[in-house]
Amino acid sequence: MVLVYAEATNGQFKKMAHEVVVYGRKTANVLGTECHALVLGDATGAEDLARFGASKVHRVSSPNLEKFDAAVYTVAIAEAAKKLGATVIVLSHNSTGKSITGRLAARLEAGSVPGANAIPMMKDGYFTVRKPVFSGKAFAEVQVLTDVKVISVAGNSIPVEELGQSGGSVESLDIPVPEPKTTVVKHQVASGRVPLPEAELVVSGGRGLKGPENWGVVEDLAEALGATTACSRPVADSDWRPHHEHVGQTGVAIRPNLYIAAGISGAIQHLAGVNNSKTIVVINKDADAPFFKAADYGVVGDLFEVLPRLTEAVKRYKQG
Repeated sequence: MVLVYAEATNGQFKKMAHEVVVYGRKTANVLGTECHALVLGDATGAEDLARFGASKVHRVSSPNLEKFDAAVYTVAIAEAAKKLGATVIVLSHNSTGKSITGRLAARLEAGSVPGANAIPMMKDGYFTVRKPVFSGKAFAEVQVLTDVKVISVAGNSIPVEELGQSGGSVESLDIPVPEPKTTVVKHQVASGRVPLPEAELVVSGGRGLKGPENWGVVEDLAEALGATTACSRPVADSDWRPHHEHVGQTGVAIRPNLYIAAGISGAIQHLAGVNNSKTIVVINKDADAPFFKAADYGVVGDLFEVLPRLTEAVKRYKQG
């Protein structure tokens, strides 16, 4: 059986939770088994996970799950997997999944594949999972030989589809949940637009903006497109923008359908976090900027002239 941990943020399921359920269902189809979803704590709409392919939805309730603690959540998922007899456990490859996947694999003595971007297949009789390697420059097909397997799924890798019927039942699962051994001193939640790992449209700015006072041109285009804003590392390091907007090898890795980079030269560390974008548009006045080599479309020009004109063009298009 395939068990999917469907993460809820502030009691709500986001796109990434639906993606991993679809991934789990398709994995179950490959193995000829069922896909079950696991919900930790209270969340609205758990029964709707059935629409995306979960045959059953299990909920674990405990006051120890009210605040995220990687060690506690690892134990809860591991105990649920043991009790339900799961042989494949699927999680999202976000900050939560990254902090749990390794712990979970060690606890279950399982092979793990972090950041998978394709449905597993049986190749030459072996359970095989594809994932990007070398900062997305190549792909590896990983054979997992252990009885239990743990997979985390990269965001925007799997289209969300309705593979089941709505209104599934939610069953309580009684398992031991330990008390946290750490204390959360401060918890900051980014609000506003779609989180970067889930965003399909992203507008990003770099040092070419010259200062935080000029960020309005990026915000205006993002607002017109309904996109999420991002930035390069120098911009975040200079405190022009918050660090959760930093995309790149040392920041957030993203896979949007459209990535617009304005005033970013395209250092290899930045490319490593965005080169899985389906379409990359680069706007830079330096025709020799290395980012143009990775771009699907490039505009050589002053971003302070190009972005406002692009924003107006988007608004006119939406107005019909």
